[in-house]
Amino acid sequence: MPAKKVLVVSGKRKTAVARAVVKPGVGRIRINMTPLEIYQPEVARQKIMEPIIQAGDEVWKQLDIDIKVSGGGYMGQAEAARMAIANALLKWTKSTQLRTAFIEYDRTMIVGDPRRKEPKKFGGPGARARDQKSYR
Repeated sequence: MPAKKVLVVSGKRKTAVARAVVKPGVGRIRINMTPLEIYQPEVARQKIMEPIIQAGDEVWKQLDIDIKVSGGGYMGQAEAARMAIANALLKWTKSTQLRTAFIEYDRTMIVGDPRRKEPKKFGGPGARARDQKSYR
């Protein structure tokens, strides 16, 4: 019996991590077992659909993509899932044309954004803000 082709790709954004499992199928995309068509909020769904729209129907209609996302907020999770989908499509198709299309549209779809929250320091409520002082 021949081995099934399965691809596992991950995407990260801030503290959110998305793991995508790609296998041949009929174009089903699920995020945490929720179909992409009914995923809420709407803004996050639009963000996740960007690489799918850029790739075109003929690419992703032959695949089933299951994504498990954890950590971060809803927008960080959406961008992590978006990165996982984009990288999965690139790895599956091995298309340089698709890669250039993604990079021209938005480079963060493929390459991660290294920005992180700066650690809080003593003497104030945050990383840079300091407690005010009065001399009266």
